[in-house]
Amino acid sequence: MSSTRMVPETRLMADEELSADDAWHTLRREGGWHLLRDAFIRFRYGDGFSHSRAFALQLCLAVVPFLIALTGLISELGVEEGGQVVADTVLALTPGASEPVVAQLLGEGESTERAGELALSLGLLTGLVALTTTMAQIERGANRIYGVERDRPALWKYVRAAVLAVTAGVPALTGFLILVGGGSMGESVQRHYAWGESVEGVWNVVRWPLSLALTVLAVAVLFRHAPRRRQPGLSWLFFGAGIATVLWWLASLLLAAYVYYSDAFGQTYGALTGMMALLLWANLTGMALFGGLAFAAQLEALRIGVQEPAQPDLWEPEVERPEIFDTGEMTSL
Repeated sequence: MSSTRMVPETRLMADEELSADDAWHTLRREGGWHLLRDAFIRFRYGDGFSHSRAFALQLCLAVVPFLIALTGLISELGVEEGGQVVADTVLALTPGASEPVVAQLLGEGESTERAGELALSLGLLTGLVALTTTMAQIERGANRIYGVERDRPALWKYVRAAVLAVTAGVPALTGFLILVGGGSMGESVQRHYAWGESVEGVWNVVRWPLSLALTVLAVAVLFRHAPRRRQPGLSWLFFGAGIATVLWWLASLLLAAYVYYSDAFGQTYGALTGMMALLLWANLTGMALFGGLAFAAQLEALRIGVQEPAQPDLWEPEVERPEIFDTGEMTSL
């Protein structure tokens, strides 16, 4: 149950969508730190942490099947080098303690070839269903942050979620893969396809803005179409999308560095290190996503004049009933 104030739907007098200039003027007028504080309050009272955990579970259920499906697809096409590039990239993303398990699953042999078609079919189907429910969870969290208490009817909610899974979810996952595994991907391609060092150098430079562009665009599309309300234009929402992307980049890179350089993490979880790292990353991703959405919601609320991000606290402690003592016995009134 959300206790945030509802953000009224705003439009300019000419019935045009709110623009980036309006967002910038509002941001300068209200002050960045003040807005960040109120955005965090909106995030907290909109149950942002709870929705982030639910989002993390759904995202984990989507990432693994898509990786399996990608490996199965390349195996079915018979492109051995391409399959090896995928395997090298997945192994590079896998923490050390889990690497032997993943290497065995991605290994060559007749069993791997026979499993290619099954992995492709089940992986794509399972991944698409899981990613669709992930997009539906984003709608639920976005509605509560904006103060909307009910989601869309079930049919329209999941149809829209399926469309968002393709148009926003897949680009976002691609951006993450390029960000974290792009270096290992380039090295593997150079090794198997004999790329020159200059080409690899260009890729190592291009992959950063490419990942940034894919992530910001995907997040902005989610901000525009996920909530059950009439949203402002993409240029307005790019501010919140930028906040979410910066938080997500920092969380992803810091977590990757911690898992890679910390021996204690792998020793603690053993073969489950990869899964635990994925769960942590997915939870941090949800917090960054809903945090940026809360920033965009509070910015729009300030534009229309809604200053307080949350409903007033109406809770009061119960008045203690008086007690009397009579002949050593306690009687409550």
